[in-house]
Amino acid sequence: LLQTNSEEDGREEQMHLMRLWATADDPVYAARAVEALARLIAIANTNTPGSAVSHGSTHQSMIVTDFLLAWWDSVNCGHFDLTSLWAVDAKTVADMQIVFGLIARAKVYPDVLGYEDKFKVIVDNWRTDRPAGKA
Repeated sequence: LLQTNSEEDGREEQMHLMRLWATADDPVYAARAVEALARLIAIANTNTPGSAVSHGSTHQSMIVTDFLLAWWDSVNCGHFDLTSLWAVDAKTVADMQIVFGLIARAKVYPDVLGYEDKFKVIVDNWRTDRPAGKA
């Protein structure tokens, strides 16, 4: 069900999925949400400010980052303008819709689902003026 780059990544994704199932009423939706969130985290971690390689998707990475960090810590790290979706490709928007549903259904922050370290990396990469932890 989950496609990952390594066995360790697979175990980590399974752990996230198990935590999410504990909060979800629909295991199939939970699996889709974990996969969508993994793709969004990967996008947020590509073409970060100051990276040597950019293929024109830095703006999309920034938008995905804003979306994710609005969930993580909206007061200190996040703001998300819904009209910014206009600049994101359809597949990524679909993943964002799934994760938006996850946020509404699970009613927890990403660290509760086991994503604290991944979100701290995003904060370190994109919000260099702020500490990685929540305020």
